[in-house]
Amino acid sequence: MLSARPPSQTARRSIHQPVMVREVLQALALEPGLTVVDGTVGGGGHSARILECLGAHGRLIGLDRDASMLERARSVLPAGNVTLVHASYADLRAVLDQLALAAVDRIFVDLGLSSDQLADESRGFSFDAEGPLDMRYDVSVGRPAWQWLAECDQAALQQILEEYGEEPHSRRIAAAIVSHRRQHPVQSARDLSQLIVRTIGGAGRDRHPATRTFQALRIAVNQELQHVSRALKETFPACLTAGGLLAVLTFHSLEDRIVKQAFRDRTVWQELTPKPLEPSPAEVRVNPRSRSARLRVARRLPPRSSAAKAETASEGVIERKQIASATTARAQQEESRARGGPP
Repeated sequence: MLSARPPSQTARRSIHQPVMVREVLQALALEPGLTVVDGTVGGGGHSARILECLGAHGRLIGLDRDASMLERARSVLPAGNVTLVHASYADLRAVLDQLALAAVDRIFVDLGLSSDQLADESRGFSFDAEGPLDMRYDVSVGRPAWQWLAECDQAALQQILEEYGEEPHSRRIAAAIVSHRRQHPVQSARDLSQLIVRTIGGAGRDRHPATRTFQALRIAVNQELQHVSRALKETFPACLTAGGLLAVLTFHSLEDRIVKQAFRDRTVWQELTPKPLEPSPAEVRVNPRSRSARLRVARRLPPRSSAAKAETASEGVIERKQIASATTARAQQEESRARGGPP
């Protein structure tokens, strides 16, 4: 849904501290007059700084799946050259079509969880929240996490914890959740975190024992990895102008791996950060939540012509035939040696 409404009088300003702002601005190589998409506008932290570089004739398009984040963004972003949209960055192509835009110059996405979302007791993102265990970014679609936990079988739950949370105690935690819900359904974030502490303990850990489980549930409920994969493979290449820049800020290895693999497609991207950029030690001291941030940047290459694609395909066929021929020849030589014949 497109929106140019003024900020709500009751909208609260964001408490989130944007991560790696200096590095993001440098990576995007911003200049006046550009059209830039912030695919995860959140409370407007990065967007406000991006806008400063675009001048009077530049344009910012901010997307977010969380409607409450858009309200916060409206409180800090001017309405003039800003368009805020309640949508996923993976649906950017449809958004640009509605705005009658063929392409944009820059795209930025920050895949981290906002401090505003963590602080909202009604969302269930933080370990001690007593409100419903929801965890959805867009509360108007999908199943909340408490319902997902009530309906998921033990094997599927264990797999989710292993794949999305990389949780070494996935079997024990999944079994404990299934056993517990027979008598008392898991309704709140506090219910779940306390159950995990009782199951695997909490002493001697450098982070809360429920961290990996909460991450896995959040990813599953919001289909986060599917959104990232679709955006990188389909949406962003179709939305960036040739030579345009894409910057992606990730906070865990699963997302970073997807971005890294996508940027290796040399027909689409020129990777500008073979190794991801990391926050400075000074930033980590001031904002410890930034410590796991990784920033990767790539340039959109011009779409290749049909002739070039055909030539590449032909070269690939010839190369495969040459490899197959050489392999056959080696096999014949080895067979001949085994029989005692000439090589």
